[in-house]
Amino acid sequence: MKQICDLLHSSKTIAVVGLSDNPDRVSYQIAEFIAAKGYKVVGVNPLFKKAGAFDVYASLKEIPFAIDIVNVFRRSETIPEIIEDVLAVNPKALWLQQGVRNDAAVNPVVEKGIQTFQDKCIAVYYTLCKAI
Repeated sequence: MKQICDLLHSSKTIAVVGLSDNPDRVSYQIAEFIAAKGYKVVGVNPLFKKAGAFDVYASLKEIPFAIDIVNVFRRSETIPEIIEDVLAVNPKALWLQQGVRNDAAVNPVVEKGIQTFQDKCIAVYYTLCKAI
């Protein structure tokens, strides 16, 4: 838990991979939650350039500034598709949201020394860390 709290306290920028432009979708709601807590949040989705107030990029590699946390809202079986980009942008952490897990796909990220969390909701852990 300390590792997660240290990460959340030291991070400033979060890229939400799979961000929806629909405010009723969980990815959008979590992006709004973490943005309201002071993080700079951008989306990654090739289908649009804006989602509400969020700038959206087609890929992680297109983001023109450093990313601390890559927060993923994609199905577990699609995780291999983003690993090359995660390795290229070299964030502090790869965070797969609750219900998303792919041990084999994230192995290269772990081997590179990037903190990796799977099947965890970033909003829940933010709240837990604030309570400590």
